[in-house]
Amino acid sequence: MNQNTNKYLAEERIGKLLLKFSIPCIMSLLVSSLYNIVDQIFIGRGVGYLGNGATNVVFPITIISLAIALMLGDGAAAYLSLCQGKKDVKSGNKSMGNVVLLLVALGFIMAVLFAVFKSQILMAFGATENNLPYANEYFDYIILGIPFFVVGNGLNSIIRADGSPKFAMITTLVGCIINVILDPIAIFGLHMGMKGAAIATIAGQIVTAICGIAYILFRAKTFKLTWKNMVPDMHVIGSFVPLGISSFLTQLSIVVIMGVMNNVLVKYGAMSKYGADIPLTVVGIVMKVFQIVISVCIGIAAGSQPIVGYNYGAGEYRRVKELFTTIIKAEAIVGLVSMVLFELFPLQITSIFGSEDGLYNEFAVLSFRIFLSMIILTCIQKSTSVFLQSLGKPVMSMGLSLLRDFVLSVPLAIVLPMFFGVEGALLSAPVADIVTTVAVVLMSINVVRELDSKINSDEDDAKEAQVA
Repeated sequence: MNQNTNKYLAEERIGKLLLKFSIPCIMSLLVSSLYNIVDQIFIGRGVGYLGNGATNVVFPITIISLAIALMLGDGAAAYLSLCQGKKDVKSGNKSMGNVVLLLVALGFIMAVLFAVFKSQILMAFGATENNLPYANEYFDYIILGIPFFVVGNGLNSIIRADGSPKFAMITTLVGCIINVILDPIAIFGLHMGMKGAAIATIAGQIVTAICGIAYILFRAKTFKLTWKNMVPDMHVIGSFVPLGISSFLTQLSIVVIMGVMNNVLVKYGAMSKYGADIPLTVVGIVMKVFQIVISVCIGIAAGSQPIVGYNYGAGEYRRVKELFTTIIKAEAIVGLVSMVLFELFPLQITSIFGSEDGLYNEFAVLSFRIFLSMIILTCIQKSTSVFLQSLGKPVMSMGLSLLRDFVLSVPLAIVLPMFFGVEGALLSAPVADIVTTVAVVLMSINVVRELDSKINSDEDDAKEAQVA
């Protein structure tokens, strides 16, 4: 990164910097989330709620792929930002080459593994007798786009760290626009159903990946991609992969929760008046709407990565502290607005994905109002986790992600339905959020104290230098 950009990161107002870097990041993550949501909207209207249920069963493989992409991309982006602050060009170049190599290799490996274990995956994520034919058709095509999906999303993180957040946003937006255009043509015009929705998604993913590759090859400003730097270097890989573990766990936790929730909903839904397919479909929709809000939250925090990484690496701890408090305030606002919308307008949100009968709508309202009732706390938790990752604290970041999404949410989703039926599964999220918030507060206090200590130490050193 050139001297003008370095000066900009070190001296520009925090609020202005956060807007510049976070908005494109938010848009990129939102557009990425919209890929599957757009499919679900058109499938719901063109195929029906069983088609939507099928996309919910297949959706976890997309999230698994995204988890791999973000583990590599976000980890490398955080490492690149730290290298920028330390003026370590050699390590930055090495990480650039290694992350590109891993994205391409793991993208193809994931697609092959999904194809080999298709039946087991569909059963594990709650396929029912009614939606299995739709799920099989959608799965067979969607896995063809996995390599492009991994490369495109991973490179977007690198592009943002390179100081081009707008380009990252545009590449993802172009892919989504192609998906939106092709979806109705394939589903309604060509009557291709689930297959058409998958092909439209793949087309968008290919374009996004091509744009990302073109940027890395011809427009990268900070670090350069060369064949030499693509030779695997375990020291470099070991430096940036841990920084992306939090992003990986954030996405993987969604997969685990969906797997557990889908099976719980099918089991206890079949015992209720709603049946197995209604709860499975509805909670899938709720989870995807939830993913939109989380994309905004993570976008705010992830967009700040270059700012945090540079200023922390350069010893500007007062600016890092100011940035942390600004992010928390922004996340609280996003969470509060979302909570109000979900409590007041659940039926209107559900109707976007197609209209169904009374029981379907009844469970949809219940799901939004219970499952997302503490989303303001979720927003603050997710952003704190990403911020810790940006500071180069992967263990704390990972611990926070594990607590909510593995240690608490999964057991609660299994145990609560034993006492409260299918509605008990919906209670798992707000209960986990309340408990996890205690840990967030304690970690935040620890981070602020550490920054204050560094600030005071720098001020003492400055006074001693003046005296001398």
